[in-house]
Amino acid sequence: MPDDRTDDRTAVLVRAAQRGDTLAMAELLDVLAPYVGRVCSAVALDQGADAAQEALVAVFKSLRTLKNPAALHGWVRAIAVREALRTAHRAGRTVPADLSALPARGDPQLSTDIRDVLDRLSPEHRAVLMLRDVEGLDERTAAALLGVRTGTVKSRLHRARDTFRKAWTS
Repeated sequence: MPDDRTDDRTAVLVRAAQRGDTLAMAELLDVLAPYVGRVCSAVALDQGADAAQEALVAVFKSLRTLKNPAALHGWVRAIAVREALRTAHRAGRTVPADLSALPARGDPQLSTDIRDVLDRLSPEHRAVLMLRDVEGLDERTAAALLGVRTGTVKSRLHRARDTFRKAWTS
């Protein structure tokens, strides 16, 4: 969790970058890139780097519209999730794969199962899992971020967790 000095420094960077300060933009990029990369790779998987690049471009194109620098991380997260979903859809990974092909317990390939199971979920299910279980957002906030109803987030989360659990324990 960032402390007040980090928040203050980030606010200064945002304001300077909004004025066109290229050094501030570069420093802000250094701060945001790892976070955006983690968010995008959790949703877009193998296309995570492409999604992160698209998200960062969108962030810096729209940075002048950010009114409250304290809202930077939430604003960036929304852009990153949107771009990751868009990239995953463009890549054709919208239809979940067959989960019956997972390795059995004791198989040497078991160490890659988590990534494999995530790869088999739809981008929407990966996004909900990431927002709720990694980012710790509540259903209402995740719904607003994804542009869907709270009930949709709850049902996607239930299906994603259930599918993950079944695939993991089979």
